[in-house]
Amino acid sequence: MLTLNNVEVIYDDVILVLRGLSLSVPEGQVVALLGSNGAGKSTTLKAVSGLLPSERGAVTDGSVTFAGEDITSMDAAERVRRGMSLCMEGRHVFSHLTVADNLVAGAYTRKESKEDLELVYEFFPKLADMRARIAGYLSGGEQQMLAIGRALMARPKLLMLDEPSLGLAPLLVQEIFGYIKRLNVEQGLTVLVIEQNARRALEIADHGFIMEQGRIVLEGPAAELSENPDVKEFYLGLGEEGSRKSYRDVKHYKRRKRWL
Repeated sequence: MLTLNNVEVIYDDVILVLRGLSLSVPEGQVVALLGSNGAGKSTTLKAVSGLLPSERGAVTDGSVTFAGEDITSMDAAERVRRGMSLCMEGRHVFSHLTVADNLVAGAYTRKESKEDLELVYEFFPKLADMRARIAGYLSGGEQQMLAIGRALMARPKLLMLDEPSLGLAPLLVQEIFGYIKRLNVEQGLTVLVIEQNARRALEIADHGFIMEQGRIVLEGPAAELSENPDVKEFYLGLGEEGSRKSYRDVKHYKRRKRWL
C-alpha cells in the first residue's frame, strides 16, 4: 500500500535528515517504525503525509508511493482525500471545541456522516459519553482516543500514529494499543505506528523497521525482531539475563555497528 524508495529529506536546504530511506507498509498490516530520538521517525511520517513544506523541509530524492500512485509532490490535503490520516505526536486536539465538534472536524475533506460518528463512538464508548465535553479538559488518554477517532472520520485506508503512548500511564498505553489492534483486525485498517516503546509496538505489529541516523538498520517480522538478541539488548533494553543496558552501552553498540 505504501512504499518509500530511497527517500532523502533536507530541512532549510542544508540539514540532511533522511538518507536514502526505503520501507514498505503492506495493505492490512500493522507496521512499527522504531528508533531513538533524532533517528528521523517523525520526519518519515511528515514526508509520507505531505507536511514537510510547513517546516521548511522537502523530499529531495527518491519517491513516496501510495496505492500504486506517486504522491511525492502531492499536497497534504489531497493525500488525506486519497485515504491517509495522521495522528501527530502530542495529540493536538482542538482544545476549545467539544469532543463531537473535534470529530466532525476530522471529516473536513468530505461530507460528514452519522454512520462514521457512530463507528467512532462504537470503538471508543468513552467518547460517546463525553461528546459534549470540551476537549481541553480531557485526560491524556481520552485526548489520544479523540485524536484517533478524529482521524477515523476521514475514512482512511492508512492510519499513521506518531508516538501514541507519549506521556500516558502504562495501563492507558495498553488500552490505546488494544484499540489500534482492534481497528486493524476488525476494520482491516492498515497502520503505520512510530514508537519509542518498542516492546508495546512490536506486540501489536506484523512487521517492524528500526531507524538510526535517517536510515533503516534492521527490519523483519515483529515476532522475529522481538527475539533478535540485538533488538532485545539495545532497543528493548534487556541483556541475556534480563539486566538493563546503560545509555553508554547502547551508544557504544551503535557506534560499533557504524549507525552513529
